[in-house]
Amino acid sequence: MSDFSPPTFRITFFHPRYLHTWLGIAVMYLASWLPYRVQFYLGRGLGRLMHIFMKRRVNIADRNLELCFPEMTAAARTSMVKENFANSGLALFETGMAWFWPSWRIKKHVVFEGLDTLRRLESEKKGVLVIAVHSMNLELGARGLGEVIPGVGVYRPNNNPVYDWLQHRGRTRHNRAIDRKDVKTMIRHLKKGDRMWYAPDHDYGRRRAAFAPLFAVENACTTTGTSLLVHAGHAAVVPFSIVRERRGGQYRIKIDAPIDNFPKEAQAAAVVTNQAVERLILQAPEQYMWLHRRFKTRPKGEPSLY
Repeated sequence: MSDFSPPTFRITFFHPRYLHTWLGIAVMYLASWLPYRVQFYLGRGLGRLMHIFMKRRVNIADRNLELCFPEMTAAARTSMVKENFANSGLALFETGMAWFWPSWRIKKHVVFEGLDTLRRLESEKKGVLVIAVHSMNLELGARGLGEVIPGVGVYRPNNNPVYDWLQHRGRTRHNRAIDRKDVKTMIRHLKKGDRMWYAPDHDYGRRRAAFAPLFAVENACTTTGTSLLVHAGHAAVVPFSIVRERRGGQYRIKIDAPIDNFPKEAQAAAVVTNQAVERLILQAPEQYMWLHRRFKTRPKGEPSLY
């Protein structure tokens, strides 16, 4: 198979049914020109409104924290969920930053730790599976790293063709995209020495999955694709994180040391993967996407955790 065929602009995008999409895009674009501090407070304000009206997602986030951190008090969870939603609102603005900001503005707000690790692996022509988690500002992290060391992202098309075109255009300003179902092409890119983004922290269902501990949850459904890509692509495994520092509008992108001797056996690989995911989340747990039903898939016979 070949690389993902990118969505192209079509005249049908001007059909009236996409008017609301274009209005949303216009708002994102215009907002991206605002001073960062203004976007920061607008985003957090939007997140507080989301906390008021999105009660189902509030309950999911609270339940996830209860499952992962049973020692956390109810008051502490409530505080964390409120902060998480404030960051969720800001994430909408950060997506606009990632898709529309010029390079000089990205570089002004992003600092790096551990770039030497990726540069060394690049000089060795070693493919790298960059392990990330779904932090609220992951779009900005991918754009920031792509400014200095471009990579390849796993792409899932959006059902709305106008938004899909914009999303792909924004994400591939300095990176490339691969169809998420095209495993052969993923492996080919890793074999030739590319860096590929991969987020194994969500629940993707039973197919190609194993159950392994994640925080206090004993059986978290975890993709086994990590091991497949690492060993078939002869790739290094390097954890990646982006943390928004509250003061000054700086985003710290951190490249950790490679995970040595990554297991080939699916169950052992799932355990190691989740250990890496835990470390990444704990760098800024309030900035992680707790709104996702992370533990929706249970071992056969076990009741739903939600």
